[in-house]
Amino acid sequence: MQSDDTLMRLMDQLKLHIDQSDNIVFFGGAGVSTESHIPDFRSQNGLYQANDHQAYPPETILSHHFFMKHSESFYAFYKEKMIYENAMPNAAHIALAHLEASGKLKAVITQNIDGLHQMAGSKNVFELHGSIHRNFCMTCGKFYGLHKIIHSASVPNCDICGGLVKPDVVLYEESLDEHTIEGAIKAIQQADLLIVGGTSLVVYPAAGLLDYYRGHKLILINKSETSQDHRALLQINASIGDVLAYCIQGY
Repeated sequence: MQSDDTLMRLMDQLKLHIDQSDNIVFFGGAGVSTESHIPDFRSQNGLYQANDHQAYPPETILSHHFFMKHSESFYAFYKEKMIYENAMPNAAHIALAHLEASGKLKAVITQNIDGLHQMAGSKNVFELHGSIHRNFCMTCGKFYGLHKIIHSASVPNCDICGGLVKPDVVLYEESLDEHTIEGAIKAIQQADLLIVGGTSLVVYPAAGLLDYYRGHKLILINKSETSQDHRALLQINASIGDVLAYCIQGY
């Protein structure tokens, strides 16, 4: 546990690094959105720890095979556990949007599917695992927004051809979008400061993106330790919203 004095010293150091950097990239995970009251996956109160008397574990329900074979059960779980229609950007999202508007932050790379970075005003966002706000008919390709999913009685079907509508989110057994991965890698390779926050860095291939960083200023912000702490110039165990709001104020 870091003392208040230690946290303040670390945040002041991070603020100095932000001041001195012109090509910053932020890489974030589920912990970025927990302060918007969206549960993460692996913490004590996370989605994967919840039983709710489900017949299948969440990892099974959120798989491509299950989606295709048990679409109705998938959507019952997905709409209850994965969609938070009233969630709003928190201090971390807002601070990052301000930093991008200042010209210092070049990209946000996120494992989240909630779209809160864009809602806060971020423009260059690489969504590694897709977005709940994009949905497509698997037969004809027609695009649908989140409204279609929320307001379908059971399984959403295409208004044009009747085909099954699938969220543009990466399920287990599916590959990450190649274009998104390429863009994220390029941004990380070019960064002079890489800030990583709200992620346990255990989900691959996303966590492996850190290996493409060529600089020497890796900052890790997470409430708990990660397996990559030894690589960090600064390792801050605190609320990511509090840290970013303090370090980015004025931009």
